[in-house]
Amino acid sequence: MSGYAVSVVTEHFYPAIEPFASGELEVDAPHVLYWEQCGNPDGEPILFLHGGPGAGCTDADRRFFDPDHFRIVLFDQRGCGRSRPVGELSGNSPQHLIDDIERLRAQLGIETWHVFGGSWGSTLSLFYAQEHPEAVRTLTLRGIWLLRQEELDWWLYGMRMIQPERWNTFAEQIPAAERHDLLEGYWKQFQSDDRELALQAASKWAMYEISSCTLLPNPEFSALFEVPDVAWAVARLEAHYFRNVRFDPDDRLLQRVDRVRSIPAFIVHGRYDIICPIKSAVDLHAAWPESSLVIVDDAGHSSHEPGIAKELVAATKRIRDFGSPAVR
Repeated sequence: MSGYAVSVVTEHFYPAIEPFASGELEVDAPHVLYWEQCGNPDGEPILFLHGGPGAGCTDADRRFFDPDHFRIVLFDQRGCGRSRPVGELSGNSPQHLIDDIERLRAQLGIETWHVFGGSWGSTLSLFYAQEHPEAVRTLTLRGIWLLRQEELDWWLYGMRMIQPERWNTFAEQIPAAERHDLLEGYWKQFQSDDRELALQAASKWAMYEISSCTLLPNPEFSALFEVPDVAWAVARLEAHYFRNVRFDPDDRLLQRVDRVRSIPAFIVHGRYDIICPIKSAVDLHAAWPESSLVIVDDAGHSSHEPGIAKELVAATKRIRDFGSPAVR
C-alpha cells in the first residue's frame, strides 16, 4: 500500500522505493496501526517517526536512508495516515504511542534500532529513547519540539509577529469574543455537530501550519494538507495533544537527558523554523552537549527543505559508514 505522495527535493534523496512488507498492528481497540518495511530485509533496522501529531507517513519519508543498507521501518501513529480510525482521540497519548513502538519492535523481531524523527517525531523519539534507552542505537532529530508551554504559546500567538496575514486567517475562524483562547475556540468547532464547520476549522488549522513549514512558499508541499483526512487528523490530534498532554515538569525531556546521554545523537534545525523555534534545539543541545547540533541557515521547518534534507541524508550515511549520526 502506498503512502501519501508529496513533492520532494530529489537531488538529496535516495530513489523512490516500495515496501517489501507491510501489515497491521492491532493495539487497544479501536486502534489498528499500519506499518511497512522498506530497503534491505537483513539490514540495520532504523525507525522513522512522523510528525504532527497526526501527519502520517509519506512515500518520501522512505528516501532518507540507503535502501541497500537499512531495514527501514515506518508506521502511522494512532488516528492518522493509513491507521484506523482516522482522527480517533480515545487511547491516544504519548505513552500509548511509546507502547505501540515497543509492540511493533517485538512483532518485527528487532532487538535494537536507530531512531529518526522530526518535529512531533523528535518529541516522540526523545520520549521513547528516555523510556527504552536499551532499544535505541542512535537518535537523529530534526525540528525540535519539547512540548513546553512556551512552544505552544508561540505556535498559537507568537507566529503572528512573523506571518500576521496567515495568523489573521487562522484566528478569524474563531468568533472575536473567543480569540483570547484560540485552542479552546478551535476545539469547540472540532467537536461541533455541524460537520461542515468542523471540517472548515480543521482545514484552517492545518493550512496555518503547513503554509509556515518552508522558508519559501511551496504549493505542492502544502497540497498534502489539503487532503481532508490529513487535515482532519492533524487538526484534531494536535489540538487534543495541546489540550491534554503536559509533561510534568514542563521541561521533562530536558531534565531526563541523562537517560540518553550515551546514545549518539544528531540534531538539525532550520534557523528560520517558525513552527518549532530554534531555541528548543539550542536548549536541548545545551542540556546534552554530547550531541551534535547543525543549524541550517537557509531553511525553515520542513524535512524537505534542501539544506535540512541534505543534512539528514548525510546523518544516515554517517550511521551507515561509522555507526553514529554525529558530525565527525
